[in-house]
Parts: sequence; structure tokens; C-alpha cells
Amino acid sequence: MHQVETRWSQAQPLAREQVLQGQLQPWQHVQVMAQVSGRVENLARQQGDQVSAGDVLLELSDEGRSKQLAQARASYRLRQTELESTRKLRASNYATETEIVRLEGELARAAAELEAAELAVQYSQPIAPFDGVVDRRHVEVGGLVQSGAELMSLVNVKRLKASAQIPQQDASRVAVGQEVKVQLMGGRELQGQVRFVSLAADPETRSFYVEIEADNPELLRVAGGSATLRIQLPPVLAHQFSPALLRLGPDGQLGVHAVDENGQVVNHPVRVVAITNDGATVEGLPERLQVITQGAGFVRPGQQVTTKLVQAAVEDSDATSPMPLPGTGAAE
Repeated sequence: MHQVETRWSQAQPLAREQVLQGQLQPWQHVQVMAQVSGRVENLARQQGDQVSAGDVLLELSDEGRSKQLAQARASYRLRQTELESTRKLRASNYATETEIVRLEGELARAAAELEAAELAVQYSQPIAPFDGVVDRRHVEVGGLVQSGAELMSLVNVKRLKASAQIPQQDASRVAVGQEVKVQLMGGRELQGQVRFVSLAADPETRSFYVEIEADNPELLRVAGGSATLRIQLPPVLAHQFSPALLRLGPDGQLGVHAVDENGQVVNHPVRVVAITNDGATVEGLPERLQVITQGAGFVRPGQQVTTKLVQAAVEDSDATSPMPLPGTGAAE
């Protein structure tokens, strides 16, 4: 019967993180477009100005829209009066039902014309759709603009969005609500959390889209740049020992040989979490097990062995050199 050296290994909680390279974007970004034609008469806001939702950004020339609004209001009131009078006549059989229906149609058309006229006047003074900053101004006072022309660019960078692609083998590790450290160029860091993870992978890259939101209280000028996203994953119970103790099983999967309570050799598959100068950190093992530290190369799973228990610091192997290990997608 073979004798092997062993030591007891106790799992410890291990904080994990998924590291991705992401692209930063403003939380909100919109191009304010002209919805009517006219000449720019006044710029109420300039580049760099803070605005609140509903603030007037600029004023376009009236171009007769106020007069059209007054005419539409008068026409609407007239149609209302005509319909009310005709309904009274109908009650006395002095008007037909057909006349009532015709006047109701004219009132509806007058209401639509009134709404269009009100919107045309409102569009002469474009407003900010959300709280933010005027990032760019594309017009000057006196300039003539047509409907559809770009007027101003508004951004909200009090919060930021960061998007990235997560490999399919790591997609199940990331979930909405997980905390994220957003590391910026230059070393600064923002705090955020996972906001969205796509349900389907990109058919070309086989990766999943993930979106992070992060607070930017200092309004740092980082939107549009890149950042390193460190997604904080739930902790796992992990063991740490020399990479030389890891062995490739018949199926090509990494594992570690241990001895069970009956004195038999057992091969436990493992997943490498990280590799550092202190050793390999793996998950997938029982919380406590008797790891074979020497002699594993001369025994096979299911074989009965005798054991010689050594101190935890004595961690050697019959392997001549550590085998290369695959990357894990986690921080090292």
C-alpha cells in the first residue's frame, strides 16, 4: 500500500472581482433640434451653462406664429358657440342630427389646428429636456435655422454610464446591483453598480453587454473616455496551495488529489480563481479536506493509501515544475 504525505486545507472566504475594460458615456446626452424655422433672436444659455429641465435655451423669431395662434383660438371659440346653439335648436327640432355631427367635426378640426398653433409658438423657444449642462452651441444670434437643424448639445454627467463586454464563460458571475469600482485614467476612482446585463450574447463575439452606472459628483471630464471596471462579485470559499499540486484529469480538467475519510484517493475538480506569488487560489473543493502534498503522481483515484500528515507550511510535490494554468477572468 502506498504512503502519501498530506496536510489539512481549510477554505477561507475570498472576495472576487471581474475586471473589464469599458467606455464611459454621459448619463443623458441629447442634441436639441429646431422644430420650426426662424431666425435666432436671443441665446438664453451659453456653452458651459447649467440648466434645469424646462429652462428656455434660445428664442427664434415669431414668423407670424402668434397671429396664427390668435386666429386658431378665435376659430375654436366660434365652432364651440355654433355647436352649442345648434344643440339647443335640435332640442326643439329646429336642427337636424346631421347638422350636429357636421359641427362636431368642425369643432374637432378647429381643436387640432389650435393645438398645432400652440405648439408652433412653443417651439419658438426650445427648452432643456433635463437638468444638465450646455456642452455645445451650434448657432449664433441672427442666424437663420430650418426645422431639423441642430441648436445645442446638452449633457448630464452627474452620473455616468459605462458599457463593456463580458466573456460568455463569466456572464453568470455578474448580476444587476453588484458594486463596481470604476478606475479612471490618472488613477482616480468612482463608485458604481451594475445596471443591466444583456440576456443574449453578441453572435459575433459571444460576449454579453453589461452597463454600469456611477456617480460623478465632481463633474469630472471623463465622459467619452475609457475606464477599468472592477465588478465586485459575491465571495466564495476558496483554498490556496502550490500550483504544483494541481493535476490534469483524464477529461483534461484541473483537479487536486486528496484522501477521504476511508483512506481512499479522491480527485476533486477545481476552478482557478487567482494565481499570485503566494500560490494558486481555487474554488470547487469541500470546505475542509486532506490534500496530498507528496506522492500524488504515484496513486490513482479510488486507491487505498496510508497517510503521513505534515505541517501546512510543508507544501511540496512530486512534480518537477508547475504546469501552466489558464486565465480566470478575475483580478490577480
